[in-house]
Amino acid sequence: MLLKMNITVYLGASSGNDDKFQIAVRELGNWIGENGHTLVYGGSKAGLMGDLAESVLLSGGKVIGVEPQFFIDAGFEYNDITELIVTHDMSERKAKMIELGNAFITFPGGSGTLEEISEVISKVMLGHMSEPVMIYNLDGYYNDLKNLFMHMIEKGLCDKKIFEKIRFVENLEEIKKLLNA
Repeated sequence: MLLKMNITVYLGASSGNDDKFQIAVRELGNWIGENGHTLVYGGSKAGLMGDLAESVLLSGGKVIGVEPQFFIDAGFEYNDITELIVTHDMSERKAKMIELGNAFITFPGGSGTLEEISEVISKVMLGHMSEPVMIYNLDGYYNDLKNLFMHMIEKGLCDKKIFEKIRFVENLEEIKKLLNA
């Protein structure tokens, strides 16, 4: 049986130009909410972040947003979430999101998403984290990142065990399977 957990999701604050992103992020949010999990995310009401939070809430789940003050000053916070944690800056935000998470999923996003998951990957590889970490490779979105890891392994600069610790998943079913394991 799957334990209730805080699932930290990193993703874009824009919607992108592919309808598959919104469909898949709402599917993920519905699953998180329907299964009694709590979403931990960046706190924004915009784009995919807002879609994810809204779908979790509409499915009966809890949502914890972690947002730096400057984003709140710019009006990006989602006021209807369960809890909003305000941080001084992005470094504090990243640390808090890691602290709160029991599992980590990277959904398609931009450079901020890449920065956030890079910190998580580093912590896992250094042995400072052991929680499940998944990169949601929706429709091949993260194929180039996966290829970069394989290149680093080939050049002897990264241990091939990275793929045992950082899992590239193609769909929600694979996420469920890994979290149930």
